Amino acid sequence: MALLLVSACLFAVIFLYFKNNPLGHSRKFMIRRFVNWFPLGMTYAFLYMARYNLNVSKNALGDLMTKEQFGIIFAAGTITYGFSFLLNGPIVDKIGGKKGIIIAALGSSIMNLLMAGATYLFLMGTLKTNMVVAYSVLFALNMFFQSYGAVSIIKVKAYWFHVRERGVFGAIFGTLISFGVYFAFDWGQAIVEASKLQLGHEPTAFQSFIRHIFAIDTGVTNATWLVFAIPAFLLLVWALIDFVLLKDSPAEANFGDFDTADASSDYDDSNVKITIGFMLKKIFTNPVMITIALVDFTSGVLRNGIMQWYLVFAHEMKDKDAVFFEGSQFFIKNWGLLLCMTGIFGGFMAGIVSDRFFQSRRGPPAAINNFIMIILLIIMAFSLFSNPTVLGLAAIMITLTVIGVHSLMSGTAAADFGGKKMTATASGIVDGCVYLGSGIQSLAIGYLSHKSWAYWPLFLIPFAVMGLLLSLRMWNELPKATKKYIEEIEKAEEKAQKLGTTTVGSSDPTPTT
Repeated sequence: MALLLVSACLFAVIFLYFKNNPLGHSRKFMIRRFVNWFPLGMTYAFLYMARYNLNVSKNALGDLMTKEQFGIIFAAGTITYGFSFLLNGPIVDKIGGKKGIIIAALGSSIMNLLMAGATYLFLMGTLKTNMVVAYSVLFALNMFFQSYGAVSIIKVKAYWFHVRERGVFGAIFGTLISFGVYFAFDWGQAIVEASKLQLGHEPTAFQSFIRHIFAIDTGVTNATWLVFAIPAFLLLVWALIDFVLLKDSPAEANFGDFDTADASSDYDDSNVKITIGFMLKKIFTNPVMITIALVDFTSGVLRNGIMQWYLVFAHEMKDKDAVFFEGSQFFIKNWGLLLCMTGIFGGFMAGIVSDRFFQSRRGPPAAINNFIMIILLIIMAFSLFSNPTVLGLAAIMITLTVIGVHSLMSGTAAADFGGKKMTATASGIVDGCVYLGSGIQSLAIGYLSHKSWAYWPLFLIPFAVMGLLLSLRMWNELPKATKKYIEEIEKAEEKAQKLGTTTVGSSDPTPTT
């Protein structure tokens, strides 16, 4: 049933993609662009599966990996991810998104295979290195390669999508994240269940397949290492597909490039040398880019502050409280699916609101989402130990709003204000701030929850307030080229339509063969 729902959402996303064509691109171009972003996006989704499988392994290992140990390991990876963008962003701007996503997929695949090996040795009692050190190093290296993924997908997007289309692409970006979370938590949990030495019930078709392929019954311990190995093999498949189908720009796919009206249009490429120093200076001296990065920093704290810890809290509480056990079962069993559904809705809602109601300004929907998060976190604080159903609903709704903010900031605003020539560097720095925030919350909540879970939502509330205030600061911000496009093209088209004449020809940037 869950797979049917996710498949239905995927078809809905594809339908909305083809339905949303405000610039009047040719059908041939729309199809070729779909062939480009779909495999790229699915690779990114499986990168997420190869990232959050660590969370699934923590619950599978139980007391063998404590909350504090998990917090340290996850923080090592996320902080590495955050700082690696200073290197990987400029590299992807030079080599292109295609090479970047292949590096991400292959590198993450290798690291996940090594983590599978470490897990196997740990369960067999033959791991010679301290478990926290081994996992921290391997997960940090995994996240280093993972950091190529986000900047690569946005780098390719910047050449294929006009600013006035990017709100919906931001929604697609959020959807792909949501699919990845579903793959990680629900598929990952299904792999963990199938890998148990003793099932205690008749295996499902999927469990039978996994158990026969990997000969689970012949082992001496649970094959938890499969939660790392299977995503590794899936990434290898998608890397091959990307190698065959992916093109960095319309020109490489035998279309003509067009002006996407982002910040790259604000300067003449023929007179400006795009060096790493130039890119970093443009980004770090731009107050709007700094604001975007800080908003996404808060979203990193909030997103992983819920997504990473709800299941840990729920599993801990269900063993202590029969009432909590009953009220939380639905959320525990369907956590990945619920994150997927709400993430898709949140991403599309934020993107469509941005493009349709705020002329592609990203600040207004981000501010609205942060305000809603404040209310939901207060509800969480009051229902934490008293009402597991309300708590679960509040947690899920927070993921809806925070994915909306993240897809707008990392997936869209960074590309708008960075421009296609330095999209990877700009989006990398912004996305790096997300994972710096994630690393901070991982250490903080890992420590605070050991004292009392009551600190959990209270720690998150100030970051939602900060996100709201920062989003309000960028309420009216748009790149100069986008403002010019709206004034010269869209206003002219509106005037022409009112007069009953044909639209302005220069308003159609559709590439031609």
